[in-house]
Amino acid sequence: MWSHLAAFVAASFLIALSPGPGTALVLRQSVRGRASALATVFGMEVAVAVWAVAAALGLSVLLTASEVAYHALRITGALFLVYLGVKAFRSASLPLPEAPPAGRAFRAGLVVNLANPKLGVFAISFLPQFLPEGAGRATLLLFALVWVAVDTMWYLIVVGVLDRVRGWLTRSRVRRVLERVSGGVLVALGLRLVLDPR
Repeated sequence: MWSHLAAFVAASFLIALSPGPGTALVLRQSVRGRASALATVFGMEVAVAVWAVAAALGLSVLLTASEVAYHALRITGALFLVYLGVKAFRSASLPLPEAPPAGRAFRAGLVVNLANPKLGVFAISFLPQFLPEGAGRATLLLFALVWVAVDTMWYLIVVGVLDRVRGWLTRSRVRRVLERVSGGVLVALGLRLVLDPR
């Protein structure tokens, strides 16, 4: 089992490294302060935990079985990403706003990952590849929690690095570029989610 777990940790780390909506959102929130970025990360990781545990318990298979549920979640997630992207574009030309309340930053992270059906489908296909033969429900849940822990550690490192360079990130010219880049990435990911039906 330990060799399976080691391979799973390595694969989880490589997956965490790949940029996506979460990375763009954390980058944007880091400009507003460490507390906002951390609240966003914890929101994202609660959603990852939901998907991971649902996959471990076999519940997320329902998502792939129901076209209506999958597409409803896909469209909701896409709209939210586009909304966040447009908001980033608009705020690029405004003065640096105050950090949003932690609850709002947490909800943004939570919704970005909960409304991403591809995360659920990924969890279904990813987790089982690393499980030892005859693994029980407890092992499934352990692997799900390890995935969340690795993902959380990576984003905490990202937040720590961004916090160290926050003075540079908050310069008006740099911030404008970051807002536009993160806004563009979020809109592009939202549109991709709409245009890619499966």
